Amino acid sequence: MRDSSEANNVNGTLDIDLLRSFVAIAQAGSLSRAAQRIARTQSALSQQMKRLEEIVDQPLLQRTGRGVMLTGSGERLLGHAQRILRAHDEAMADMSGRGLTGTIRFGCPDDYAAAFLPHLLREFAIVHPHAQVEVICEPTPRLLEQLSRHALDLALISLPDGVDELNVIRREALVWIGSPGLDGVLANPDEPLPLALSDPDTLDHIAACDALSKAGRAYRIAYASSNLAGLTALARSGQAFAVMTQTAVPPDLRIVTADTLPTLPSVGITVKFDRARPSHLSVAFADHIRRTLAVL
Repeated sequence: MRDSSEANNVNGTLDIDLLRSFVAIAQAGSLSRAAQRIARTQSALSQQMKRLEEIVDQPLLQRTGRGVMLTGSGERLLGHAQRILRAHDEAMADMSGRGLTGTIRFGCPDDYAAAFLPHLLREFAIVHPHAQVEVICEPTPRLLEQLSRHALDLALISLPDGVDELNVIRREALVWIGSPGLDGVLANPDEPLPLALSDPDTLDHIAACDALSKAGRAYRIAYASSNLAGLTALARSGQAFAVMTQTAVPPDLRIVTADTLPTLPSVGITVKFDRARPSHLSVAFADHIRRTLAVL
């Protein structure tokens, strides 16, 4: 028999620690990955989820062959949990005066900066108003070079399919973009496709060339640009097709889905530090990135 305090808890009090573990599991997609990220045992997380399901009196997680997925009730609770945790952390930072301070150097590819950076910086600044985040936008290979030189503290980087899947925060589809002025080129399989691509060692460049080569479609690198603004300008001009993550496609450009263009792979997104033991501020920002990108 439960004592009165346990009964009151089951009748409707949501524990902050239980909500943190629940959000971690929802983001990781499995108990084992969540356990590694938040330094708890898998059995402890299982017990926490059992308690949380008792509190809300509804099933929240469903086991699958690849991990766990949220039930309909779990999806509803996830939104509430994230708002509760955000409000809790903001209140603690405000009342304690212990919000993190200092400066970190953060690297981010242009397409992720356009899609995610406003959310990332705004929400982090609310909880840690005295922390400064300096942003450097470069393609992933250049960011990795800067991490190796300790010119950055951490970076958001792209990974090809099947690489370091345990630490992938989310996946983004690569897509072809172009303007209607190129429809004539698409319709003529003998005419080489003009491409506007980023650096040759970037995943979008490699994926585009590999996909076209395997499909037997001729192409030519008409333009090269290492930044998103240059690539979108070239696509808008109607002179070339470009490749970027679907999230970053501007509303005035169309995703080309013609049968004559091969399907492109997706890329994984993860956070990488410049050292094995990063600063508390770097870890806090990385955790914030993982929480935010999992739901955007």
